[in-house]
Amino acid sequence: MNKEEAGSGSAPFSVPGPLSKIAEYPRRLRAFLHDVRVEMKQVNWPSRSEVWSTTIVVTLTVTFFGLYFFVTDSVFGRAANWVLHYFSNH
Repeated sequence: MNKEEAGSGSAPFSVPGPLSKIAEYPRRLRAFLHDVRVEMKQVNWPSRSEVWSTTIVVTLTVTFFGLYFFVTDSVFGRAANWVLHYFSNH
């Protein structure tokens, strides 16, 4: 017996080769879901007021930078067009 067979208790039957991975899938899935439940109990969830305040901050920040980059792009775009137009006429 190898370590896995000895540690798992008495198995009703042994599945050879690649089928063993398929056969152990339900056990691995159950262990994964158990670990997820344990970790989710440790999560520190934000309150409703914290979510609202951070949402407002993010919205205002994105709006500010969106307007800033729009104005900056417009100014540099017009400046580039002016320079191109100026040198194409001379």
